[in-house]
Amino acid sequence: MTLLFTYSGIADPGIEPYPSRVAATSLKLMSAPLRRKYRTILYWRPLVPGLNDGDEHLAAAFELSEHADATVFTGLFYRDQIAEYYKANGLSEPYDGTARRKIVPETLERRVLDTFSSSAALFRKTSCAVSYVHNLPDYNGHYGIRELCDICPLSQLEVCSMAHQVPTAEDIQQAARVLPEADALQVVDISKRAAIVSGLATEHPRYFLQHALGFQVHDQHHPHHQNRHGRADIGWKEPSA
Repeated sequence: MTLLFTYSGIADPGIEPYPSRVAATSLKLMSAPLRRKYRTILYWRPLVPGLNDGDEHLAAAFELSEHADATVFTGLFYRDQIAEYYKANGLSEPYDGTARRKIVPETLERRVLDTFSSSAALFRKTSCAVSYVHNLPDYNGHYGIRELCDICPLSQLEVCSMAHQVPTAEDIQQAARVLPEADALQVVDISKRAAIVSGLATEHPRYFLQHALGFQVHDQHHPHHQNRHGRADIGWKEPSA
């Protein structure tokens, strides 16, 4: 069992009506027992410039992380619906535009990594953190995306390395046979990083394939850019290839 405690540190009740202190207190309570079968994760999200990215916010999150078995951080899904909420409630908008992926500006990520430089259990992806606390390989197969792993413990890298296998197109098609939503699936390319596919109507079949294969599966029409895998380009100097 894995317990994830969602914590933002956002104090504005117009944006985050449920106080973060509840999550912080709950995490400390559940992490206290030394002999326990479950594991705890500080689910630090969403990080938003101007709301919870001050030095004091980062320091508070680091202190709280010492009570968890692992910490994962990520940004805001600033989609149209959220932007409309901000506007309707007279809130200052954090970004000039919306995006289909989470936004983690480059400078903010760098500050987080600097703050957590002494941490041995900080992750960019939730599945990486969940797998780590149970000494299992990442069920989403992120090991192929090497730049994601530069903050992972060496012990976890070894676990993921041993499990990492590049599937064949036949393996992917075989795994997809149980999915009616994948009738039009086409395997476009396969590399050590990921399999590129087309023909999936929604994201959910792609998630299923990743879990079934333990390997990254990307939609051809929504590429994952290097160095910010699965994140929006907003807040970065230039798009990556």
